[in-house]
Parts: sequence; C-alpha cells; structure tokens
Amino acid sequence: MIYIILSIFCSVTVAVLLKLAKRYKISIIQAVTFNYLTALTLCFLFFKPDVKIITGTAPWPIYIALAILLPTIFLFLAASVKKLGIVKTDIAQRLSLFIPILAAFFIFKEDFNQLKFIGLGVGFLAIILTFLRKSESKSESGNWFYPIIVFVGFGIIDVLFKQIALHKELPYTTSLFTVFSLAFFVSLIIIIIMIVTKKTKLQLVNIGCGLILGLFNFGNILFYLKAHKALATNPSTVFAAMNLGVIVVGSLIGILVFKEKLTKLNYFGIALALCAVILITISQLNAVR
Repeated sequence: MIYIILSIFCSVTVAVLLKLAKRYKISIIQAVTFNYLTALTLCFLFFKPDVKIITGTAPWPIYIALAILLPTIFLFLAASVKKLGIVKTDIAQRLSLFIPILAAFFIFKEDFNQLKFIGLGVGFLAIILTFLRKSESKSESGNWFYPIIVFVGFGIIDVLFKQIALHKELPYTTSLFTVFSLAFFVSLIIIIIMIVTKKTKLQLVNIGCGLILGLFNFGNILFYLKAHKALATNPSTVFAAMNLGVIVVGSLIGILVFKEKLTKLNYFGIALALCAVILITISQLNAVR
C-alpha cells in the first residue's frame, strides 16, 4: 500500500507545482521540457532499458504520437490548473480513464457488464457537475476548453500506452524510455524555436523547476508500476486506490490550501466521480470472476 500512497503523493505534487508555477512566473514549456530530461534519466537508471532491441519493427507511429501528445497535453494540464484549479483538473485527468474503457467497448469489442455502463454514466454526470458554475462570463466559459482537452488527451495517451504494452517482444520500460526521449526531443525543438524567435528566454530557474517536476512525474509512474507488481493478483485495488486517492487528496489540497471555490453542485460532482471509480472497479472485479 505504501507504493500507492507514494504514487498519489507524486501525482498531486505535480499538480501543486503547476499551480505554483503561475505565482513564481515559471515558463511552463521550459519546465515541461526539462521534466522529460529528468524522467528519461531516471527511467534509464531505474529500469535499465535495453535500447539495442528498439528496431524498425517497434511501434514507432505510437512512439511518435506519444512524443507529441505528452508535452502538448502537459501544457494543457498546466493551463487547466492555472485557470480552473487543482480540484477540477485532477478530476478531469482521473476520469479520462473512461476514454480507454470506451475504446475497449467500441474498438476492441470488449464485453461490458451493467455496472460498467452505470459507472460511465455516473462519471460523465460527475464531469458536468464538477465544472458547472451558477453564472459564467464568456472568458470563464472558455476555460472549459482546458479540462476537456486534458480529459480527452490523457484518455488517448492511456489507450496508446496500452497498445505499447501489447508488444510483448519489447519490455514496457524500454518503450517508456524511448517515449520520454522522443518527448524531450520534441519539447526541446519547440524551446529552440521560441528562443530563436525571441518568444522566450532560457532561465536556470525554469530548468531547475522542470527537473523537480520530472522527479515527481517519474515518481508517480515508478511507484504505480511497483504497486501493480506488489499487488499483481489484485490490480483493481491499485486502480481504485490510485484514482480515488488522487481525487480526494487533490480536492482537499485545492480547497484547503489554495482556497479554490466550489459550489454545492461541484461537491456533488466530486462525490459522483468517486462513485464512478468505485463502480468501474467493482465491474472489473466481476468481469474477472
């Protein structure tokens, strides 16, 4: 259980760091870029990936898609935290699990039970209620765009990572190292272009923050994988504890520390989000039985 707690801590810390980035005027694109430098370095040290086995037969289209999506969605994640706060962004990110579930049903023709359908319905209602406000200006209503992109983006990323896991001839961690390397390369190109066009200036504080961000970003992945390994016979426990934990802890920090304002409907949406995760977890347990 300690690995799940550490994974939750790292995941919520990433959101907190992105929230603080606005206060200290950190360049998000620079932080995201060097976040991947830390992630790929730690991935190399902890997982010892064998890059020699990465050949032309590797799933390169998926690698490249992830290399573009990861930094892009990370930027939308940062914008969502900045515009709408940690509570709503964490829920959008966690409920993105519905995208791979829907893909399993519509694309991979996986059998669904009634509980999973109910869980999906409750989850989508939770999303609507979590972001609902009594009155919104045009500028505020435009902020919906960010968590929606986070929701869809992380869902697609999850589907792509699941596709990588199907390539049994390649260790998952080796593919992970490759994706992080490519994501760093893509982000670095963007930074270089922005520096050349004088749209940004490289600063040590941004590099430092990026390295710290990458530490917690990688920690989230490392401890999540370790939790699945430690509880190999009960993956649903890891799935439920991780998603419920991030929603609860993220909500508490957003409300108590950053004083994010929520309506009664928003609170009800958070409760429904927790119910949705529980229903989907139970449905998965029933499917295994």
